[in-house]
Amino acid sequence: MTGHWTLDDIPWQQFDPSKVDPELLRAVKAAALVEHNADDYVTYLSNVFADDPDFCAVVRQWGVEERQHGAALARWAQLADPAFDPDLAMQRFTDGYRLPLEATASVRGSRNGELVARCVVECGTSSFYTAIRDATDEPVLKLVAAKIAADEFRHFKLFYDHLQRYQQRQPLSRLRRLGIALGRMQEASDDELAMAYWCGNGCEGAYDRAAQSAAYELRASRVYRFGHIQRGLSMALKACDFDPQSRLSRWFAAAIWRVMQWRLRRLAVAAA
Repeated sequence: MTGHWTLDDIPWQQFDPSKVDPELLRAVKAAALVEHNADDYVTYLSNVFADDPDFCAVVRQWGVEERQHGAALARWAQLADPAFDPDLAMQRFTDGYRLPLEATASVRGSRNGELVARCVVECGTSSFYTAIRDATDEPVLKLVAAKIAADEFRHFKLFYDHLQRYQQRQPLSRLRRLGIALGRMQEASDDELAMAYWCGNGCEGAYDRAAQSAAYELRASRVYRFGHIQRGLSMALKACDFDPQSRLSRWFAAAIWRVMQWRLRRLAVAAA
């Protein structure tokens, strides 16, 4: 797995400050910190798959690409807000949030389950950055988001291929995989994104996970369109061995979309 672009490939001089959405900027700052925190995920995954050198090698390269995503987003955020200090924000973030780096077994109960969770994350991020690409008029962010979305789709395939390899050894049932996938989706409101949002936006006020999670969700959810949700959920269902083009997939996407719109309305009212 090799990267197809570097920061030098981005035409930073085309940045247009008049087209920056300040609300989206706040979400991008949080995303930059989460992406740049890839070293902890590399350590964790290397511990869980310690006797699988082939997987550990691709995970290390995956980490390099994820850190590049964080660097690209942070550089754009600095252009949009020169007061943003990504190094300080990252230090605060890592002080406040850490993965279980001492773990030697997956918190998902099995390696198959871990790979399902990674597939869910990658399809979610691919959809998110695709949504940013489609929502923003700022040309540099549009390009950066498009490149990251393509990488995340490729990363989904990486973890999916290794999941298939482990499924051949000791299969995990479709329902068990679906349960893990749904559980990982619900973790979008855990401390990681909430802490990243708080640290990325200057640690405004006292840290409150629920409040920071809601603030991030309000800004991030606005960029989505139904097609983004449908595509991401189809990929997640594929990782669970369900037909991504089935009636179940279409029903699931429609249900999630309705819930998202309901939550967005509630968050907007609360913020107002």
